[in-house]
Amino acid sequence: MTVAAFMRLTIFYILFAAIASFANIFAQDVFVRLYHGVYAITLSIFVGTFIGLLVKYWLDKRYIFRFRTLSAAHDIRTFVLYSAMGVLTTVIFWAFEFGFQEIFQTKQMRYLGGLLGLSLGYFLKYKMDKRFVFVAVD
Repeated sequence: MTVAAFMRLTIFYILFAAIASFANIFAQDVFVRLYHGVYAITLSIFVGTFIGLLVKYWLDKRYIFRFRTLSAAHDIRTFVLYSAMGVLTTVIFWAFEFGFQEIFQTKQMRYLGGLLGLSLGYFLKYKMDKRFVFVAVD
């Protein structure tokens, strides 16, 4: 891979991580504005995580790895594997977000913790996806 190609890939990956992060945080914010129950924060983090996952999968599959699935079943299997690779990175993200919430007790710091956790998680996710998820099917 040339330096220019590497830089282009890096820029787009960061851009797509930012888009998915925004979708995640936006979904959380919408959720807590609509639901004020006891578990509002916890549920908002789960909802945001799922929305961010869907957005990131689509962008990664199409633009980062240029991966074409063979069928709907293959796409589902690829998404499940992609999601499984994201379990560790999601735990990192949640640890930062819940940790910042526990320590600072403010929405702004909770979201900052979430963004920090997402950033670290996305870096690790790329490495795992390249090696295990978006590989050619023989």
